[in-house]
Amino acid sequence: MIDLHYWPTPNGKKVTILLEECDMPYKMIPCNIAQGDQFTDEFLRICPNNRMPALVDHEPLGGGEPISIFESGAMMMYIAEKAGQFYPQDVRVRYEVNQWLMWQMANQGPKSGECGHFRRLGDDQGDQTYAVRRFTDEVNRLFGVLNNQLYRQPYLAGNEYTIADMICYPWAVNWEAQGQDINEFKYFKRWSDELSEREGVKKGMAVGSDLGFDVSKLSQEEKDQLRKMLYNQRARPVPE
Repeated sequence: MIDLHYWPTPNGKKVTILLEECDMPYKMIPCNIAQGDQFTDEFLRICPNNRMPALVDHEPLGGGEPISIFESGAMMMYIAEKAGQFYPQDVRVRYEVNQWLMWQMANQGPKSGECGHFRRLGDDQGDQTYAVRRFTDEVNRLFGVLNNQLYRQPYLAGNEYTIADMICYPWAVNWEAQGQDINEFKYFKRWSDELSEREGVKKGMAVGSDLGFDVSKLSQEEKDQLRKMLYNQRARPVPE
């Protein structure tokens, strides 16, 4: 059984989509990132980067003691390899998949996250015009990268649906909040519409839909404390 430490964000949903597509049993353990669950000592033993998702597999590949894995891309490679699905064995296709995994982790995820961050900031944080334009334009460029790839072939890594598609999908569906017009990217739209109809994708995207944290109900003092905890983090000292 896999324990999945999770909160319903795009990074978490990548992994639940794969688990559902593989029909692999798992236990979802909520990691409320708005309340600081990711900073607990227990969680840091699994994920030293204090970011969810993270997993612990109590029946790991090869047997032996439980294995813990952090970083969603590494988790998806592990799960797909264990399941023997969605991760082709042919070296050329596998590295085509790997390229898109790295692309998503290094480009689509971080840039989309920054885009959303600056677009959500209120006027009390000062003029964010440059940051909003910079990251909105960069996300537009990345949608173009997806669109051009999907113009050439049905899926990101070729003719097969793989973890390359699953890892990119959750960050792409929120295009409107990222300041994009999906009608500019018809090949991306075709791909997105197709994936949205898959049962595994529907189930994976729905995991944790009952979880929530309404920031609007917090006092201003609580909001300030939350912002201090989540933003502008610096290095954690070594425990001695």
